[in-house]
Amino acid sequence: MGIIKDKFEAKSKQEAQDIKALLKENGSKVIGEVTLSQIYSGMRGITGLVSETSLLDAQDGIRFRGYSIPELQEKLPRAEGGTEPLPEGLFLLMLLGEIPTKEDVDYLTNQWQRRSHVPKHVFHVIDALPLTAHPMTMFVSGVMALQTESNFAEAYSKGLNKSDYWKHVFDDAMDLIARLPHIAAYIYRKKYKFGEYISPNGLLDWAGNFAHMLGYKGHDFAELMRLYMTIHADHEGGNVSAHTTHLVGSALSDPYLSYAAGMNGLAGPLHGLANQEVIKWIFEMQESLGTDSPSKEQIGEYVKQTLASGKVVPGYGHAVLRKTDPRFTAQMDFGKKHMPDDKLCQTVWNIYDVVPEILKATGKVKNPWPNVDAHSGALLVHYGFKEYEFYTVLFAVSRSLGVMASLCWDRALGQSIERPKSVTTELVKKWLKGEDAIWGE
Repeated sequence: MGIIKDKFEAKSKQEAQDIKALLKENGSKVIGEVTLSQIYSGMRGITGLVSETSLLDAQDGIRFRGYSIPELQEKLPRAEGGTEPLPEGLFLLMLLGEIPTKEDVDYLTNQWQRRSHVPKHVFHVIDALPLTAHPMTMFVSGVMALQTESNFAEAYSKGLNKSDYWKHVFDDAMDLIARLPHIAAYIYRKKYKFGEYISPNGLLDWAGNFAHMLGYKGHDFAELMRLYMTIHADHEGGNVSAHTTHLVGSALSDPYLSYAAGMNGLAGPLHGLANQEVIKWIFEMQESLGTDSPSKEQIGEYVKQTLASGKVVPGYGHAVLRKTDPRFTAQMDFGKKHMPDDKLCQTVWNIYDVVPEILKATGKVKNPWPNVDAHSGALLVHYGFKEYEFYTVLFAVSRSLGVMASLCWDRALGQSIERPKSVTTELVKKWLKGEDAIWGE
């Protein structure tokens, strides 16, 4: 791991110097204004966080170090005989800020293979949970059990110079990412496949080996995992899982604790659990309509019924995006290439043709377009992966790439503990009346 670590050290030191100079000259400049409605609405749209790995544009969608998803599919190295980008390449891009070579990616794959051993006590913790536990409960429990292996926690307890924090966080990040597919696959095989576990294959890439341990053998499924792990990896720093990982890490909690906290956020229905909700809603629609291939007219009526009952259409709308999520488009392209006649995928595409216009007509939806969750389940079901409760775990394994790269940067740049100011509604009322001038202190 020395080559990557040395490159990261050189780049992060230069970046830290640039930021120091930037703050010295411009630190007192004001960026934007905060409205009262933003304070009461989840801090929506307030710029108060720096995340180096990706940036979400309302029109262009997510860009990783400036590169769009189509550009990543074109430029990032691929597996032998494959057409989808290797997630290892995206991680190196987020970490180092440049498109890696195939040699760089192969080196990282090899390093993750070497670091992938999971101690037995982690599996014992997972085994102690009932089979009825949600897969994300099992997954986060496994990550917490793995925290005993933290390099950072051990080094910090012995006394550690602040300038060296990042080195141990870096090692923890590499170990954690390497081990997550094994933990996730163990949970999947335990809960859904009668505990018939599959040993890792050290000759495969990170996502390909994950597909293998899950029990899916085909080349196309491995390609889907490579695409899935790439497009779900990061979505700038303000989303719940990324922000929570950053927040907990800012208290110098080690990467295992920080990542576990972030994944507890990912498990929420308004975040990563949404992909589970989408496929569940489609199955319920099929059952209600009595067909696995509903027409656009039938879909439209069911959507209107869903909205009339006070519910949302899962997979549609996004806090920032104002167009179709490029991650949805990437998955749709994959489906039309590999499974054009699949009835479930065709239903997803028909929903895409119908839903935006219905949502627009309500006059209440700023973004009527599909997000990444609207399609992923249909692709997985095509290959027989129907256990939709587990989909969020797949999301969590992928998201480790972005949040761990960001955490390395947080510590390398010496970012402070996060502690925003909060106020009471009583103080707000006084301020609005002009009775309290000490606002925001």
